[in-house]
Amino acid sequence: MEEFKRVKVEKLFELMKKLFVAAGLPEADAEVSTEALIAADLRGIDSHGASRLPYYIGKLKNGTVNPKPNIKIVHELPSTALLDGDDGLGPVVSKLAMELAIKKAKATGAGLVSVRRSNHFGIAGYYSMMALKEGMMGLVMTNAVSMVTPTFSAKGVLGTNPISFAVPTGRLRPFVLDMATSAVPLGKIEIALKNNKKIPVGWLYDDKGEFTDDPSIIVKGGNLAPLGGTRELGGHKGYGLAMMVDILSAILSNANYGAKQEGLMSMRKEPSNVGHFFMAVRVDGFRPVAEFGQTMDEALTAIKDSPKAKGQDRIYIHGEPEFEFEDERKKLGIPLHPQVVMNLTNLAKAAGIKAEEYL
Repeated sequence: MEEFKRVKVEKLFELMKKLFVAAGLPEADAEVSTEALIAADLRGIDSHGASRLPYYIGKLKNGTVNPKPNIKIVHELPSTALLDGDDGLGPVVSKLAMELAIKKAKATGAGLVSVRRSNHFGIAGYYSMMALKEGMMGLVMTNAVSMVTPTFSAKGVLGTNPISFAVPTGRLRPFVLDMATSAVPLGKIEIALKNNKKIPVGWLYDDKGEFTDDPSIIVKGGNLAPLGGTRELGGHKGYGLAMMVDILSAILSNANYGAKQEGLMSMRKEPSNVGHFFMAVRVDGFRPVAEFGQTMDEALTAIKDSPKAKGQDRIYIHGEPEFEFEDERKKLGIPLHPQVVMNLTNLAKAAGIKAEEYL
């Protein structure tokens, strides 16, 4: 970590917010967008935090993201809604969508919102965890640029299509699953590229459908493997999960489904029309919240106390490593890769902001 630069959370937040405002976002929306990206950095998901800022600002500047969208409900029933994001920035659209899902859940027991005409929204866990504050369970999905191969295919026609499921507990930290339905998220490949390192065989296919350990193949016609990898190792299950996300996020909302997302990660002047899906569920629609929390604690404790594999001294629950990253980074600051520091410095210079006051 010697080459990384630790930056105080408050300073990084202030700089990123100023950069968003300079790019044309209203201050309130800049606050939301910065919060979503900082949440990723705090939780150790460095590929979706400050490192994404050049992409977000680039999309604002080239006109494919609308800085002042007219986000509206297209159709709704008491517990469901279709939301049109008007090509707004992903976090801006998505926070409103999850708030709507929670509002409907309060009224009916469960709220489900599918979204079209949005953009990359950061980490899915940021939105699923919004439900925790209300004592609810949250389920969030999004489709993404097509770079994942279906089983037996040699072309990426699905996205990494992440899923996040957040569940409240009693005395333990919440259960927070936040996962791509590909073997790894694109960010893992990007980090390997930044650090000039090879990747494990099983993550990435070349353009002939053969596994490679060279992360640069991703920009030379390569595609990510689905979760599980080959058919023999269960790749068809990851493929099926990715398709489920595409159906709920994009086909249900009439966003760009898998194959229509091809090439949209580039800075070309065409809206991405990303689709998302948000669900909030009231626990007390099934049983008392306190009783449920106690049972969750018991179930998670039973897992943690089960016999450890040889050489292992701990079994993690989903979300635990991220909560521990958050604790550490709030105290010590967020470690930024030199390339991220350089990108932020360049963005600040272009916006007339003195980066050295923050970094």
